Amino acid sequence: MRDRGSVVLIENNKVALIKRVREGSIYFVFPGGGIKNGETPIIATKREAFEELGVKVKVNECIAKVEFNGIQYFFLAEIIDGSFGTGQGEEYTDENRNRGTYQPMWVDIERLLLIDVRPKEIAKMIHYILN
Repeated sequence: MRDRGSVVLIENNKVALIKRVREGSIYFVFPGGGIKNGETPIIATKREAFEELGVKVKVNECIAKVEFNGIQYFFLAEIIDGSFGTGQGEEYTDENRNRGTYQPMWVDIERLLLIDVRPKEIAKMIHYILN
């Protein structure tokens, strides 16, 4: 079990997600990852946003905590620097990971309930708050 920090970025009625293709499945996740020793959830979320998306973020508030193999923290944030889609984390650079593909993308909020977003409860919360 490992706690995780995830970033929720919303711009122009779109939310930032990572499209995952793994073992024949296609699904979407919020950018984020494991909290390392000595990190707070906020610091981990900022690091993961940079590694996975290539952006620096300002974290505004924790909008949800989900228990699943540890605690997953979801932080509403905004991009303050960088270029979306230029992440250089191990997801993109370690060819031996063999954990499928990662593709950062913006998804229309109206589509959130039509695609396989994990965890679904966060997708539902964002959809209902913004519609």
